[in-house]
Amino acid sequence: MSTDRRTQAARSAATRQALLEAGRTLFGQVGYAEVSTVAIVKAAGVSRGAMYHQFADKRALFEAVLEDVERDLVQRIGSAVLTSGLPDPIDRLIVGCLAWLDASAEPEVQRIALLDAPAVLGWDRWREIESRHTIGLMEERLAGAMAAGRIHPQATRPLALVLVGALDEASQHLAKGYESPEAIRSVIKQLISGLAGNPEHDAPSPSRDADPDVRDE
Repeated sequence: MSTDRRTQAARSAATRQALLEAGRTLFGQVGYAEVSTVAIVKAAGVSRGAMYHQFADKRALFEAVLEDVERDLVQRIGSAVLTSGLPDPIDRLIVGCLAWLDASAEPEVQRIALLDAPAVLGWDRWREIESRHTIGLMEERLAGAMAAGRIHPQATRPLALVLVGALDEASQHLAKGYESPEAIRSVIKQLISGLAGNPEHDAPSPSRDADPDVRDE
């Protein structure tokens, strides 16, 4: 009996994976609106009943595909940072952000994560999913840079949201061809580099009024 349950679970997992792969390919190629459930089940090699057993509807499948894309993005960013071998947290942050932009330039990622996701799922749901993946990764990197003294201590969440918002906007511009990749990459490098600071050197000098030992000549 337990063997039968394991076999059934394995079949169910295989069906789900086939649907995710088919959905990701089709959504990435022609966009959510142009993909029918008939096309999805045909590409996946399963029945419509099997699809609806796994997902309530096409929108639910799209949401699962988006989660899959976001997980891949986090893995790719992490891999780029790790293989860079750079010791400085600011340099690693730049590498991660540029890896994000590079991934966003790919048609599949553009179509699913940047163009269709906000429209299909709504901005709030899209942002919620992004928060669990890429925004969380950004917070982690910023916290590391602050711990190393490379960024002034501050609330990581607001800073992460601002930076991810900038990256999302940059990615949208790349996806729609509004700006050249070189120009966008240059701006992102300058933005991240500008976060670095030396608290001792950047501290304001005390005013003459605040120092009782300073006398007017």
